[in-house]
Amino acid sequence: MSIAMPYPRVHLASRSPRRRELLTQIGVTFDTIAFRSTQRGDPELDETPLPDERAIDYVERIARNKAELGCRIVDWRRLLRQPVLAADTTIELAGELIGKPADPDDARRILRRLSGATHRVLSAVTVGFEGRIELALSISEVRFRQLDDGEIERYVASGEPMDKAGAYGIQGRAAMFVEHLAGSYSGVMGLPLCETAQLLSRFGCPL
Repeated sequence: MSIAMPYPRVHLASRSPRRRELLTQIGVTFDTIAFRSTQRGDPELDETPLPDERAIDYVERIARNKAELGCRIVDWRRLLRQPVLAADTTIELAGELIGKPADPDDARRILRRLSGATHRVLSAVTVGFEGRIELALSISEVRFRQLDDGEIERYVASGEPMDKAGAYGIQGRAAMFVEHLAGSYSGVMGLPLCETAQLLSRFGCPL
């Protein structure tokens, strides 16, 4: 079903300020769906990896679950009928999933592992509307230069790592750690804009 609108507008199933900034950058207006605390107990929002789950399967599953729950919330609350956009980003290093740090010590441990190494950033974006769900995946490779303990300590003290997969934000202070990036900069931030625009176009929302 095509959606007649002068500019793309979606429900954003995310609280991420980075995803809001990126959508605004490409001219997409949005209404944010805030999951209530009682809904956060829904198993679909449990981001615990399944046993032996591959990074690609994990990030796609979480992004799809968020979009599906967002679509149900649109129905429950009788919100404006427009596409629901959701996304998820994770880090993979040597075959291991690396999520958000649990505390500052965990952030230090993660950053020491990323130091001098190449990791993959997987960002899945999903759009759902009228019972239809479509997903796109962006995979980027990021290499950190060697970090010393002082740099890691100062970065953790800034507080920036604490709500980010892999304990860093490429759009923030951690930009000075990145020696090489192959892939999507916006995908590493948390929302691959090329894939997002293509998905929205398939739902009748050309940019």
